[in-house]
Amino acid sequence: MILRMSSLFVRTLRDDPADAEVASHRLLVRAGYIRRAAPGIYTWLPLGLRVLRKVEGIIREEMDAMGAQELQFPALLPREPYEATGRWTDYGDGIFRLKDRKDGDYLLGPTHEEMFTLVVKDLYSSYKDLPVWLYQIQTKYRDEARPRAGILRGREFIMKDSYSFDTTDEGLDASYAAHRAAYVKTFDRLGFDYVIVKATAGAMGGSKSEEFLAKADVGEDTYVRCTTCDYAANVEAVEVPAPAPVDFDGLPAAHPEPTPDTPTIDSLVAVLNAQHPRADRAWTAADTLKNVLVQLKHPDGRREPLAIGLPGDREVDQKRLEGQLEPIEVEPMDEAELRKHPELVKGYIGPGVLGEAGASGIRYLLDPRVSTGTVWVTGANVAGTHVLDLVAGRDFAGDGTIEAAEVRDGDTCPQCALTGAGGTLESARGIEMGHIFQLGRKYAEALDLKVLDENGKLVTVTMGSYGIGVSRAVAAIAEGNNDELGLVWPREIAPADVHVVAAGKEPAIFEAAAELAATISADGVDVIYDDRAGKVSPGVKFKDAELIGVPLIVTVGRGLADGTIEVKDRRTGERTEVPVEEAAAYLTALVRG
Repeated sequence: MILRMSSLFVRTLRDDPADAEVASHRLLVRAGYIRRAAPGIYTWLPLGLRVLRKVEGIIREEMDAMGAQELQFPALLPREPYEATGRWTDYGDGIFRLKDRKDGDYLLGPTHEEMFTLVVKDLYSSYKDLPVWLYQIQTKYRDEARPRAGILRGREFIMKDSYSFDTTDEGLDASYAAHRAAYVKTFDRLGFDYVIVKATAGAMGGSKSEEFLAKADVGEDTYVRCTTCDYAANVEAVEVPAPAPVDFDGLPAAHPEPTPDTPTIDSLVAVLNAQHPRADRAWTAADTLKNVLVQLKHPDGRREPLAIGLPGDREVDQKRLEGQLEPIEVEPMDEAELRKHPELVKGYIGPGVLGEAGASGIRYLLDPRVSTGTVWVTGANVAGTHVLDLVAGRDFAGDGTIEAAEVRDGDTCPQCALTGAGGTLESARGIEMGHIFQLGRKYAEALDLKVLDENGKLVTVTMGSYGIGVSRAVAAIAEGNNDELGLVWPREIAPADVHVVAAGKEPAIFEAAAELAATISADGVDVIYDDRAGKVSPGVKFKDAELIGVPLIVTVGRGLADGTIEVKDRRTGERTEVPVEEAAAYLTALVRG
């Protein structure tokens, strides 16, 4: 196929779009791959659509190779299945809801667990029908509050979602392993550096969960990896190694002490060291217990206060907190809400009034580090006063634990904590490209998906869910494959194999370039041919070729008089002079590898 620049529906831009924050957004718009239609919504132009279809093709090949079968659900979905699973409410403001002319409720599909479950229920009734693996590549819709970074975080996007259906947990393990292996093959082919990390299931529910993250400094996901072992996890899934319980017999009794003008941890530590010095060492923020108040916004609109107790040298990581509570949203407790609880003394809040049994009745969850026998300094619920030698498990207790504190470089690796290997964590950023879950029986139970087992007994089917962000993959590949001149597509993803530039005004140059393009196209090579004449200078053509990022750029120009053309490898920048009569065979051989 030959795409001629003189007629190709593309307009390259010299300047970056004003709203572009990341390289992929900037370059995909400038090179004419996508065009903004509305916030978080993009049109795929011909070049972009070619790349998107190639990504889809790779995903489809690997899914088919593993034995999965493709189907296609509608994007416009009825309310009832989502009502049955609770997600009509749980999604809150995150989905697009609409009514038809008969006042029936519908939504634009954010994900399709319910529909997959129901179609299997409709067609299969015996264990002999299972396992079955089904998938689709489909447009999804989510009312993203802050769409950003072009197609990396949009309100309309294309996703591959697949689901496994088994009668036993052992079968689910096998289905999960098969999908994981297929994902490794898929991402190996897509052309970006990635890491597999432990993850939380979030609103999807389920147990075992892993993410495939494209390594990128602009990624919204922070993950950690161990300096010693193979542990890697999204920060939302890191489980803090809790200290073993300590016997607190013989520890001094808790006692309130004056600590005037200490509403912050730093001011408290300064006063402790000045007025209540320790004999063994100086006080630090890690000796203090900070009690953070937040407001939970439930999907049904209900609001609930929550207190979190954590070491004073840590901050609450809101994304990590929301990962534990999803689909509940989290907001800081404002002054108006605080005034509803006069028993709370701002800056001096302590465990005494917290918890379901406390005077405030506010649910109180503790960081795992606040374990039995640990000793703390914390607020006394009296202005200018803190309690020293307050012992967890003796003087106070929470209503449970929660993983909400920030994870920092140098923290102990949870896996090494079990083995004694001594590894620590280091952080990096990535773009979520794929997520695989063991859903279990959550959706099958809600929608009554059962089959007869070998004994003729009805059993509930167990499910796995496996997603890949298809349109997001285009952006992730662009993020990892560009330079100061433009995009640099991997060969398997590029919109064409060769970009032929006719660089000159002489008819002989255009004739030779057209003949070369036609010859290699007949050999199955996809070609972009810049046949623009008139006022389009060779310099503009070269800049466009570099920006568009096809793997091989061929210049037919001044060298033609000497019987040569120039072939440039877009990735390495290496240039090679090739005799005209050998050029077609040379290029075809390069493309076929």
